[in-house]
Amino acid sequence: MFNAATYTATERLRDGRACEIRALKPNDEADLLTAVGRIGAQSLYRRFMGAKSGFSDKERAFFLNVDFVNHVALVAVVKEGEHAAIVAGGRYIVEKAGTAEVAFAVVDDYQGQGIGAVLLRHLAALAREAGLKEFTAEVLPDNTPMLKVFERSGLKFSSKHSADGIHAVLQL
Repeated sequence: MFNAATYTATERLRDGRACEIRALKPNDEADLLTAVGRIGAQSLYRRFMGAKSGFSDKERAFFLNVDFVNHVALVAVVKEGEHAAIVAGGRYIVEKAGTAEVAFAVVDDYQGQGIGAVLLRHLAALAREAGLKEFTAEVLPDNTPMLKVFERSGLKFSSKHSADGIHAVLQL
């Protein structure tokens, strides 16, 4: 039995570095905003499906005030020198019974290290424990890295193209 609010696990990145996957904490605001500041414009565009240069107070509150029931958020933390830095985040938000929307953001310097796949695997485990049956995601057609994470996840993956992008469904 997992407790999503106190969840923690250690993983290895593709380059061998240790990475802690843990629940987002209320006092992570400064580190989370620093991480977002390290994400390039294209990556932010892909994550938020539009240009994004900052967050309103309401958006910050939404991203930080996680109840770990209907809104679960995990971060990936690595050592950078003597400092622990948030380098990625993933979350799911329950849309309806059994289904949650999932989304990720990874600092550009850490893309290609398998962090998105690791976050997906841990979020899926927490979601299964909570009784969820599927994840959905809205993905821009040019966000090939995210689509590959879904395709290679080991979860049953399906997608539908629309004018706005790709609606992805992962069976848990």
